[in-house]
Amino acid sequence: MRTFSKVDRSGAYMARKIARDIVLAGYADKAEVQIAYAIGVADSVSVYVETFDTEHQDKRFIEQYVRENYDLTPKGIIEGLGLLDVDYNRVSAYGHFGGKDMPWEK
Repeated sequence: MRTFSKVDRSGAYMARKIARDIVLAGYADKAEVQIAYAIGVADSVSVYVETFDTEHQDKRFIEQYVRENYDLTPKGIIEGLGLLDVDYNRVSAYGHFGGKDMPWEK
């Protein structure tokens, strides 16, 4: 089964990537990203960024950055992270997060 084809899985990968990008860009020292979807709606219905009061930019700026720079449709996530090219045997054995060669960790 293709685990990335479910938006709960691919959305988690993208949320991880976005949170890492926020920290790497210097917008915050910590970040947690929540993305919500509704059945039958291609784009996310909500994006929330929590920075735990470590932000170096206004939180509205950070949320706007996310909306403008990431395609959060299921197709956009699959293409943006190259999820068709991932060896999912590796993530099933060693976990989905922390593997340096996974696209959501780069």
